Amino acid sequence: MQMNESAENYLERMLMIQQERGQVRSVDVASAMGVSRASVSHATKLLRENGYITMGRDGLITLLPAGMAIAQAMLERHQRLARFLMALGVDEQTALEDACKMEHDLSPASYEAICRHADGMKEADSEFGIRNSE
Repeated sequence: MQMNESAENYLERMLMIQQERGQVRSVDVASAMGVSRASVSHATKLLRENGYITMGRDGLITLLPAGMAIAQAMLERHQRLARFLMALGVDEQTALEDACKMEHDLSPASYEAICRHADGMKEADSEFGIRNSE
């Protein structure tokens, strides 16, 4: 299975739900993503078939190592991009929405450049005694 934006979003959201609630169910994924249970059923079928998740008889979803790695990478990317946009003065809601769009399409080179720049901003802030809320 070629990992596409939709699959990345499902894995990322599953990780977020797991972190918030301790367990992941299809109905929670549907609710959190604003999609139908049928859409979640189709997505989880593909993710299971490709070794990213398992589903127990009780309906609980477990991220397998390959799925967890993708989910963690996407969540980290999302959070870092959102923090960067907020540091530029973008309001939180817009930054979170824009980061979601950017996280999938931004090249690794551009993402790394943003990270280096953001790290440089933090270093400059600390040199001048500016506290960052991160």
